Amino acid sequence: MTIRVLIADDQELVRAGFRMVIDAREDLEVVGEVGTGEEAVGRARDLHPDVVLMDIRMPVMDGLQATRELLGSAPDAEDAVPRVIILTTFDLDQYVYEALRAGASGFLLKDTPPADLAAAIRVVAAGEAMLAPSITRRLIERFSGLPSPTASDPTALNELTAREAEVLRLIARGLSNADIAARLHLGETTVKSHVARVLMKLGLHDRVQAVVLAYESGFVTPGSAAAAD
Repeated sequence: MTIRVLIADDQELVRAGFRMVIDAREDLEVVGEVGTGEEAVGRARDLHPDVVLMDIRMPVMDGLQATRELLGSAPDAEDAVPRVIILTTFDLDQYVYEALRAGASGFLLKDTPPADLAAAIRVVAAGEAMLAPSITRRLIERFSGLPSPTASDPTALNELTAREAEVLRLIARGLSNADIAARLHLGETTVKSHVARVLMKLGLHDRVQAVVLAYESGFVTPGSAAAAD
């Protein structure tokens, strides 16, 4: 199945570069290009892309607000929610962290190698987080003091079963469903079901939001996650 991608960046040359990389892959397709966050929200609602490559800094509406509007107004059905990958120049841009809180599935630097860009799109389209554990910890450690806009209630963590809590801890370490399945000696389909229940109970769009909530609530700490490796 072809993965449909919408590119949102105010620089035409950047959009052209991303289009060349994406269109060179048989399983990826660019369905549209826009230059503002406002256009990104409108076109995403019209085109129903699987993944939106969202520049963080755009005129009219920046990528952060566009991500909030796009994901905040999306239907509850997970397959109707586009995955958002934030594009940035700096790997510790404070707005990137805010975008993850808003539900983005990860971020890429604009100088990411073509093969890595294509791979990230595939990973995110499959519902996985594309943040390495080290990047997750750096983001959490750098920006954990910022006020959280998330509406999720941390007390909902108490509703998780022991197995779901274990899965959440591994998600917070950046493990994929396949990695979690291997570690817990479970089938990948079973892990996917656990992840879905965790997101549902916590009222989250995406596993990356689960990472953020786990760290911000103190359920997991960067030090403990690193020590567990």
